[in-house]
Amino acid sequence: MSLLLAPLPHRGVLTVAGADRAAFLQGLISNDMDRLAAAPALWAALLTPQGKFRHEFFVALDGDRFLLDCEGGDRLVDLGKSLWRFKLRSDVALGLEKDWHVHAVMGADAERALNKAPSPGVWFVDPRTPDIGCRWLTPLSADQAAAFIGAERAPLSVYDRARIDLGLPDGSRDLQPDKAILLENGFDELNGLDWDKGCYMGQELTARTRYRGLVKKRLIPVSLAPASGAPPAPGETISAGGVNAGELKSIAGDKALALLRLEHVRRAIEGGDVLMAGGVEVTPAPPVWLTLMAEERT
Repeated sequence: MSLLLAPLPHRGVLTVAGADRAAFLQGLISNDMDRLAAAPALWAALLTPQGKFRHEFFVALDGDRFLLDCEGGDRLVDLGKSLWRFKLRSDVALGLEKDWHVHAVMGADAERALNKAPSPGVWFVDPRTPDIGCRWLTPLSADQAAAFIGAERAPLSVYDRARIDLGLPDGSRDLQPDKAILLENGFDELNGLDWDKGCYMGQELTARTRYRGLVKKRLIPVSLAPASGAPPAPGETISAGGVNAGELKSIAGDKALALLRLEHVRRAIEGGDVLMAGGVEVTPAPPVWLTLMAEERT
């Protein structure tokens, strides 16, 4: 893959500053802020008190503040309001970098290109997996950023195809707020939570789900067989012999992410179930990092 830069216009940048900024986030999010002593960024989630997904974001170091690469629009506003409610008397200042952009930089030379000259803003290798490349939070527009590092502009669909093949979720496009749980959506394997940190909001249910083996569904890449009719849409039900087997999430061409019941995934891989979304056949393609699926397949 040549050096590509894909703008992510559906993402935005919140800022967290103040003397208590690290302790403030440490008590709320699923990952351990102490990891930032050895890495420039981490991936984490904010949960409801009942342990259900509310927001996902990257936390990146930027001098004496943190940058949160999060969903934009109304979702960004909701995250800001949620954090503000927990601020109380903490020495924390929340802000918005409204003129900044989030770009994905992909290709074997992504790190070298971003590292060869002082790049405006903050960049980091995606902490979920380096296979998806880097993220760049910057005041540069997509055209300016691509020219700065000598990259080819790519549409969002190119990034979506790459992340879907790797099984990487993208906020509320793949995780239903107030309903999804982290362990169904790869947060354990993709470095999105820490089992050894102190308490955080929603920790009890997350731990109970793990230790009681309550994960019955997983977000998994799937292939969509060509169809003569209209292609399926995100949110469409996937069935197996008339039984609800799951739901389609993000779609990029003939690839998608789907939240599937593991019993049907196993039978589909073994040839016993045919999964359909409307008139389109759905074939599970679990990534190599999904160790649970590897165990299910043996």
